[in-house]
Amino acid sequence: MDSVPLVCEALSHDNLLVWELGNEPDDFVNAIQGAVRPPSWNEQDYVDQWLNRTAALKKQMEIHCPKLARTKYMAPSFGGIDGALKALTTWQDGLNDAKNIAFNSEHNYMGGADEPGVTLQKTLMNHTAVVENAAEHINLMNTLNAQKLTPGIPYILGETNSLYSEGQEGLSNSFGAALWGVDWNLYCASQGIRRTYMHQGTDYRYASWQPIGTNKTAIGTKAPYYGNAMVAAMTRGGDDVQILNLPLGQDTESAYAAYVGGNLARLAVVNMAEYNYTSGSASGGAGDRPSVKYSFKLPPRIASGFVSVQRLMANGSNALTGVTWDGYSYNYELKDGKPVRMNNVTSDERLKVGPDGMVVVDVPYSSAALLNLEGGM
Repeated sequence: MDSVPLVCEALSHDNLLVWELGNEPDDFVNAIQGAVRPPSWNEQDYVDQWLNRTAALKKQMEIHCPKLARTKYMAPSFGGIDGALKALTTWQDGLNDAKNIAFNSEHNYMGGADEPGVTLQKTLMNHTAVVENAAEHINLMNTLNAQKLTPGIPYILGETNSLYSEGQEGLSNSFGAALWGVDWNLYCASQGIRRTYMHQGTDYRYASWQPIGTNKTAIGTKAPYYGNAMVAAMTRGGDDVQILNLPLGQDTESAYAAYVGGNLARLAVVNMAEYNYTSGSASGGAGDRPSVKYSFKLPPRIASGFVSVQRLMANGSNALTGVTWDGYSYNYELKDGKPVRMNNVTSDERLKVGPDGMVVVDVPYSSAALLNLEGGM
């Protein structure tokens, strides 16, 4: 409580969205750093402590920064659905009795950096794995809504990324992880998960950028950043945007539609079939980089018109550098991370829509494409 005045001073400049009290408390009884709660500590114990401490913090803030005392929390910030504390039981035990929670925050990773058998194709570049990994969150969200335990409180992933323990070299920092990021974030959006906060850190393998140079990692923009840029382009539209998952037939592909104001505005296709450019090998064999043609039936308003295409590209899934989004590089060495149009990458691409409303886009292995309906007519 002694730090409250200092926090009030630092955050009294309209730069605070929500508070967070405790991180992954479901691990407090079995943390690898050492237990900080007894084995008997349960959900009701946690809720009692939560209510007591948030009330005490509010009292101090009302003295030192009354405006911030009205700021709500993101909680419970559990590390996983199957930890020592269960989120459903926690909400049932009265977590929001004080009505001070703005976001139901849970954490998620696709697996661990040191887990055996973790690969790009099996673990990250795999739509089935994405769907299965998100399922427990969707089930929890639906159960909480059905029991009216979180009315009006958005379900978010307050911490997520590819592989916990800061990611694995050659996987989490590769272009394949950027493609995973597109699939993961768009799938979560399509299922009603309102926000996904991609965990970052200096020297973290899954970080989108390295803000300073260290003896481990050079300063610069990393491959996952480009996937974030595509997600931002696909989801633009504020509260009016809706993302729909378009089921495809293979583990290695996914597609999404973005509706803005109820009208189809964009389509995204992610071809996650692995292509290793250093060996020249692709899923199913070696040789030239294969591609897949995807056909979409568009609304009558776009028939016989054009759609514009933005592509997420690199030499292959194992590329760590040389990534572009819509023909732009954000490479730190080029212009300190500012966008630079690359002359050797196709850009300003347009596709003709047939009179029957059909459009066909060719998507190479280990790449993604975004079709803009509103900008191509």
